[in-house]
Amino acid sequence: MTAIQAVYVRGHEERPDPKPHIVYRIEIQAHVRSWQMWRRYSEFVELHTELTKSTGSSPPAPLPPKNSLAILRGPFRDSSSMTEERRAGLETYLRAIISAKDDKWRECYAFRDFLGVPVGRQGTMAEGSVSSKQFSSSSWLDEHLELQAKIRDIRADINKRDALSDRGDVSASHTANVQAKKKLAETLSRVRTLKQGLQELGMAAMAQGELQRRTDMVARLQDDCEKLGKMVTVTRQASRPAAAPSSQGFTNVAIAPESDRAALLSLSKPVTRVFGAKKPQETEMTRPLDDHGLVQLQNTQLEQQDNQLATLTHILQRQRHLGEAIGAELAVHNELLDELNTDVDRVGGKLISAKKQLNRLG
Repeated sequence: MTAIQAVYVRGHEERPDPKPHIVYRIEIQAHVRSWQMWRRYSEFVELHTELTKSTGSSPPAPLPPKNSLAILRGPFRDSSSMTEERRAGLETYLRAIISAKDDKWRECYAFRDFLGVPVGRQGTMAEGSVSSKQFSSSSWLDEHLELQAKIRDIRADINKRDALSDRGDVSASHTANVQAKKKLAETLSRVRTLKQGLQELGMAAMAQGELQRRTDMVARLQDDCEKLGKMVTVTRQASRPAAAPSSQGFTNVAIAPESDRAALLSLSKPVTRVFGAKKPQETEMTRPLDDHGLVQLQNTQLEQQDNQLATLTHILQRQRHLGEAIGAELAVHNELLDELNTDVDRVGGKLISAKKQLNRLG
């Protein structure tokens, strides 16, 4: 996580809604990005109260006092010098918290939320895991997008490793693989934190449908990380054209001889039972591969089929859950209809009794 480098209050703006008031523009600068927030003076007062209550002591700098004559002068009639004085005081207040030796004020969640610090960039916090309670609904989605970008970076590093390996640059290939492993370890930690944050949001009365959708999003991230973990731990066995014999009389990777390939694909003895009418045939994909390449290709295709089956299984499970939910809803409606039928019969009986009494009276 990157630290906040500087905070400025560099302007103000007059807004008419919901009633006339002044908001101040706060600019926050971090290592790799910057952003801005708009806050009213009353929000600064609420922040000061929350920081004092949470930490047990007031922040290192006081808030500029509220002008008691502003009401008599009317909205926006305060002089520019008084507004500028308050702006400078608010900037001094924030800078004092950022530069204080004691980090208890800037570590407070209320302060990070006031500055709109994105998840994964919490101020001057030390490098480490993010507390799941720091997630809001929107910041959780921001973190998910960042993790997706991180996964794409890891795939790019793996592709770079394979390309360097094909060119014979072993050192650079190893470096790219190490970088991919480091990024994957960090991503796994953040995915676990994201999952914990979703559990906290689920207990905070998030809609069941949205909770299920986000659970699926985390599951897909975990699947991607698992696949990338297999890819970074297994070195690719690249297929290359046959090279000239080395001084030791062998090549690094060679295409299988045509005689071996013919023996492999031909039927040397009669077969009593055949599944399918076609014999094994070469394809453009298998022709340049040796036996190790064929095995690797087969494993890759099997893994793709397994992934497709897993996706299909997940879809069927979702359909089953939806069917069960619909069945439960129909059962509830049936019970309500039974109760309504009972009430109708009871009211009908009362109407018949009342009609008989009216007939006797008539």
